Amino acid sequence: MTSDLAPADSPVLAAARRARTAAAVLAPLPRRAKDAALLAVADALVARGAEIVAANAEDVARAREAGTPESVIDRLTLTAERIAAIASDVRDVAGLPDPVGEVLRGYTLPNGLDVRQVRVPLGVVGIIYEARPNVTVDAAALCLKSGNAVLLRGSASAYRSNTALVAVLRDAVAGAGLPADAVQLVPGESRDSVQELMRARGLVDVLIPRGGASLIRTVVEGSTVPVIETGTGNCHVYVDAQTDLAMAVGILLNSKAQRVSVCNAAETLLVHQDVADAFLPLALAALAEAGVTVHGDEAVLKAAEGGAATVVPATDEDWGAEYLSLDLAAAVVPSLDAAVEHIRRWSSGHTEAIVTTSQAAARRFTQLVDSTTVAVNASTRFTDGGEFGFGAEIGISTQKLHARGPMGLPELTSTKYIVTGDGHVRGEATQTVGGGADAR
Repeated sequence: MTSDLAPADSPVLAAARRARTAAAVLAPLPRRAKDAALLAVADALVARGAEIVAANAEDVARAREAGTPESVIDRLTLTAERIAAIASDVRDVAGLPDPVGEVLRGYTLPNGLDVRQVRVPLGVVGIIYEARPNVTVDAAALCLKSGNAVLLRGSASAYRSNTALVAVLRDAVAGAGLPADAVQLVPGESRDSVQELMRARGLVDVLIPRGGASLIRTVVEGSTVPVIETGTGNCHVYVDAQTDLAMAVGILLNSKAQRVSVCNAAETLLVHQDVADAFLPLALAALAEAGVTVHGDEAVLKAAEGGAATVVPATDEDWGAEYLSLDLAAAVVPSLDAAVEHIRRWSSGHTEAIVTTSQAAARRFTQLVDSTTVAVNASTRFTDGGEFGFGAEIGISTQKLHARGPMGLPELTSTKYIVTGDGHVRGEATQTVGGGADAR
């Protein structure tokens, strides 16, 4: 099968076909073979670190010449220390349990048939991502561990870095006896290669976009390949009427200011009106010390009068914003239900937190809020595969099908049923009420 946009001899489709062949080899491999390849990858990254750093320096120089913000350049930059840390992460993935072959459920039917539902690899996974070269290695390691071949399409700004990294990965994988084509960089730096990957239905089993809202929207709306949507993070912290003020300030600061350029950073503060007079002066002072600009409603603006905080009037754009900066929208709400209603309207469905000493309030908030993660008396920054004990993650899915929340190794698998009999044949079907009519 070929893309409806690309010619049959397209380099992108050729890479996808090679990946499909490699995926068939990977799928039945035992854990020891995959782990050996991952450990070889980790060793090779360190051994060839100078080669990788040199290629990365070219990308960094180009980025600086183009006037790229330093925060983006920092994410793009690789050093010997960072490469060592990436290699350590690969070794950690090798130490994780292998999800492939896990039996999710198994039973014997009254007629003696044995039925088992087991985890299997997805097949060929395409990753489209922005200027974070570490994602190249993270994604490849997770896909290899879960028995998937991976097609990596990073941004043009990191092309030299990714080319060097993938060369190291392929050599290490091949040296360990696995097909080198299990890890491939999608050919080309233009958007045409992205479009071809998005239309390679039948060759690529799933696409996972990682990056900003524009990238994710482009892939979700333009792809004919199934997409697991990793969402943006307009995360909320709600301070309830019954709360521990010091704890609430600490959770707010950690959620907002511990690291601002990540999807699990808080972007909106909601405060119950009954505690606003006591909480807002403390919160605004702490936010001011952290350098945060607050985009507040009238009640927040009034509370900020005469203080040191930088507070500007909020607009509707602020309530829906993923700032990824030292900015925070803030509002006073009349009730917990009003906070929930605000979250339902504006949230991206990523993570919401409540700070409360009331078990009833916590229970109601967790029941009513429909996001991937709801935190009670904890920072939004904990929504992360590593923090959840998964060992690693491929991204955080904000959709509801297949995977939701931090995606670890199990989320990079599908399932199949294995039915074992002893000469069983099916007799004439009887009409019953319920599902499965199409198979009768």
